[in-house]
Amino acid sequence: MAYSITTTQEPQQDPVPFTVHLPSGAEARCDQDAEWCEVETPEGRHRVRFHDYGEIYAIPGLYEHLFYEELQCDSPKTVRRLLSSVLDERGQEASDLVVLDVGAGNGMVGEELSELGATSIVGIDIIEEAATAAERDRPGVYDDYRVMDLTDPEPADDAAMAAAGFNCLTTVAALGFGDIPPDAFARAFNYVEDGGLITFNIKDRFTRRADQTGFGRLLHRMHDEGVLDPVVEHRYRHRLAASGDPLHYMAYVSEKTCDVPFDWVEA
Repeated sequence: MAYSITTTQEPQQDPVPFTVHLPSGAEARCDQDAEWCEVETPEGRHRVRFHDYGEIYAIPGLYEHLFYEELQCDSPKTVRRLLSSVLDERGQEASDLVVLDVGAGNGMVGEELSELGATSIVGIDIIEEAATAAERDRPGVYDDYRVMDLTDPEPADDAAMAAAGFNCLTTVAALGFGDIPPDAFARAFNYVEDGGLITFNIKDRFTRRADQTGFGRLLHRMHDEGVLDPVVEHRYRHRLAASGDPLHYMAYVSEKTCDVPFDWVEA
């Protein structure tokens, strides 16, 4: 499986010096979806929301510094450990995985999968800045990286993903805040062959049946109807909030038994 990376931007090679200023006091205590920092570069100082990924990816090293050094994010390594433990229990080699990495960003999860031993990895993200950053920061990790809107994919992209033979899906730190809505997750899920491993994490509040974003209802129905067969679930500290408080997520490795009907999402 070999597809060319789709991007129209030239990778930025030269490092840009920056300093991150996190808010303090009452300003730091906001909902996770509204968190922000100020980034100081030679061009000046400006505010960036944590979910403004395009702006963050545009500065080489900023994503890693902000989320992994300042806020101590542990999700890519946590998900890798869980997936590795399931493979070991099953006697399955990581080299047998054909992975679809959804919400791939600048490739941190892809890099973990590559180090685990996966040799076929395809990334999907909705913003072109992510594809540019992945090629700039981690060239060679992905066999293909598609810029796609999974709620309304181009027919050629949809056909290519459906025919790719994926037996593993990963999506890390990308669910629950509108970046990947439930119908997009369902479409990515359906690209994976029956019997494949579905590996993802999500903020713990979105796993509740009363969750109004729809993820709680969808995930519980997938489990209740046997579409997902749980193998491992793990609650852990995803990262620190801007305030310094811990943010807890659930990480899952499950086996797919069949496709999810799209009318479940529409309902």
